[in-house]
Amino acid sequence: MQMVKVDGYEIPEGLYYSKDWFWVKMEGGKAKMGITDYAQKQLREIVFVELPAAGGTLKANEPFGSVESVKAVSDLISPLSGTIDQVNQDVTSKPETLNEDPFGKGWLLIITPSNLDAELAALMDFNKSIEWHKSLIAKG
Repeated sequence: MQMVKVDGYEIPEGLYYSKDWFWVKMEGGKAKMGITDYAQKQLREIVFVELPAAGGTLKANEPFGSVESVKAVSDLISPLSGTIDQVNQDVTSKPETLNEDPFGKGWLLIITPSNLDAELAALMDFNKSIEWHKSLIAKG
């Protein structure tokens, strides 16, 4: 996977990004999702992750769980609507995985999207995400 660094924050290619700090990877009709490198670095040391159970449903732009760091508790805001197929239990037992590998082992959910085309269109692609990260960093 190719990736670009913007001011030390990793942005992998081939993913979609939400302004709620999520990435989405499409794999054979399913959507794998997790938090971005920028998000985990802003949170710092993640100590607790609360995720919903498989079989539940998500609504785009609505919270479905939370992450707690030494700094704050933050809602996890879903980038897509759909049904939850898999939940990564490894991150609930080892929350630091989100800090160590947010785009790999630190994925959170795999879902079957219910309104994919419209909702993907609302997300940022790789190039838009780079520009957005640059604007965030410029604001400081």
